[in-house]
Amino acid sequence: MARVFVYGTLKKGQPNYKHMINTAKGLAKFQGRGRTVEKYPLVIAGKYNIPYMLNIPGTGHHVAGEIYSVDDQMLQFLDEFEGCPDMYQRTLMRIEVVEWEGKGGTGEARAAAEGVMECFVYSTTTYPPEWVGLPYYDSYDSSGKHGLSYVLRESR
Repeated sequence: MARVFVYGTLKKGQPNYKHMINTAKGLAKFQGRGRTVEKYPLVIAGKYNIPYMLNIPGTGHHVAGEIYSVDDQMLQFLDEFEGCPDMYQRTLMRIEVVEWEGKGGTGEARAAAEGVMECFVYSTTTYPPEWVGLPYYDSYDSSGKHGLSYVLRESR
């Protein structure tokens, strides 16, 4: 099992969460909530209002999201869903545990107790330069105050 940190449309209550609970695509077990140890710019960009975490450590906010334990099948699905490696790149990032529900091996429990663990995160190093000038968010909600509702793939 791999650990994945999701900060956008795959979180609970967001437009693509249905994929995280679709066992035909693999297994994803909610472990807890967290936030990036380093600051990153989280922007909403493009004509479909997609959330992107720009891989610019030290800029922006500590981005909030959810930690999942996923099997190889779900990880492969997520790679395809996220357009990895072209649109997003899957990299390991340090995530601070804010709230932990997960049950696992002693190493996992110890990492959660210490408050920081490494998780795969889909961020991007390939983006138009003007995205750096967009507003930065610390948390994503498709129906947030920003008024930039995400456009589902089925509706594009």
